[in-house]
Amino acid sequence: MDEVLRITVWILGGVLAGTLAVFGFWRARSIIRVWRAPKRPLHSVQATIWRDPGVVSRLDLAAGPGGDAGRPTPPFTFLEEHLTGSQPCVSVRDGRGLVWRVKWGHEVNAEALATRLAWAAGYFVEVTYYVAEGHVVGASQLQRATTCLDQQGRFRDGRFELEEQGVVKHFDEHSWAWHDNPFVGTRELNGLKIVVMWLSNWDAKDVRDVARGSNTAIFEYPLASGLREARYLIIDWGGAFGRWGTVVSRGRWDCHAFAVESEAFVSGSDGEFLQFGYTGQRTSDIAEGIRVSDARWLLDRLGGLSEAQIADAVRASGGNHEEVTVFSRALRVRLDRLTVAATQAAERRTIDAPAMP
Repeated sequence: MDEVLRITVWILGGVLAGTLAVFGFWRARSIIRVWRAPKRPLHSVQATIWRDPGVVSRLDLAAGPGGDAGRPTPPFTFLEEHLTGSQPCVSVRDGRGLVWRVKWGHEVNAEALATRLAWAAGYFVEVTYYVAEGHVVGASQLQRATTCLDQQGRFRDGRFELEEQGVVKHFDEHSWAWHDNPFVGTRELNGLKIVVMWLSNWDAKDVRDVARGSNTAIFEYPLASGLREARYLIIDWGGAFGRWGTVVSRGRWDCHAFAVESEAFVSGSDGEFLQFGYTGQRTSDIAEGIRVSDARWLLDRLGGLSEAQIADAVRASGGNHEEVTVFSRALRVRLDRLTVAATQAAERRTIDAPAMP
């Protein structure tokens, strides 16, 4: 028995040491890449991370940020294949001349849904659509995408992401970090952190993780004045809607695992700060320092989102009947739990406040 225990301890110790060594290696590579990179070439007169979404209860979440008229229109003509990233991806030109990046794999549904819900909360996202099936003309000499397109160029379950013209995009070494950006300590940044946890997006890598790929970016949009506005956003939501946690336990697009963790979404408060059950790539940066007032500010906008709207979004993202039912209920339950926690915390602070003389 002692020998078995000793071997077990050695195995666990080896796994832990190996894991730390791997993360240390990637961290060191990221630091070197950021250090070697030239200064971020921003030419904007203002920076923003949030915009007022308007009356949320009136938003069409099935159409999403691009609207119903913005959907990709066939025929789709092949332009090129992208060999970076974790999933197969090609660029196509649609029937209206718009260029789209088409991605396949296990992140498709999560990204389509997450962009709709983050947009409803007022955060910047890339225009994204789920396309159940289609045909790409002229696709040839494919490598990774050969498993996604048949010999006639037909595909199923694709995520179309719009390549907007006139936008200067800053990725990787020129992206941003959760702890170092113009919005640190603001309700707008803290609201985005709540959205990340609301969607169980454990993959919150930033510029500090550039060797593995940063999931944050800065897009510079032209203004009517001829100047530019820098918009800070998340560009990869593929780790959402499953179980959060460590590399061993986390998942994505799993409605039942997502629903189970709703109970731990928000666990209470400690003075003016809420406590969350989230764990992910940047746990402390995301889950700590969220004020009760931050949550109430976000809920003043997102709280008007109905379960029916969420169901429309899940359906438009390729969810089946079971996923539509479970995800829409769980997402609304999480908002309700956040409302209760924020309200109770505010009431306790009012009771505990010293009386005026």
